Amino acid sequence: VENRDGQAPESYSLNQNYPNPFNNSTLLSFSLPHSSFVELEIIDMNGRTVKVFVNENMAAGSHELRWDGTNELGEVMPSGVYFYQIRADDFTASKKLLLVK
Repeated sequence: VENRDGQAPESYSLNQNYPNPFNNSTLLSFSLPHSSFVELEIIDMNGRTVKVFVNENMAAGSHELRWDGTNELGEVMPSGVYFYQIRADDFTASKKLLLVK
C-alpha cells in the first residue's frame, strides 16, 4: 500500500477501482483522515474473503494498492463480480468491481 501524498484528507473515503471492469489488474484507493487500524479485503459474491490486503495500523493520508485478480494462495480468480470492503475506526464502505478474463 502506497501513501500518495503527504497531506491528510479531511474524511475517510473508498474510491471506485480503476479500471472497472478489469482484466490483468485494478487500482484500489482510499483515504484516512488520521492514523487508523485498517482492514481492506476482496470478497466474492458468496461473501467469502478472497484476499486480505490490509490488516494493520496505517498512517493518515491517501493510499492505493493494486489487485491482480488472485486470491491469498496466488491462484487466479474466475471472471465475475467481486466486492472490496474497508473498515477503519467507525468507517465501513464497500464497492463492486468486475473481473473479466
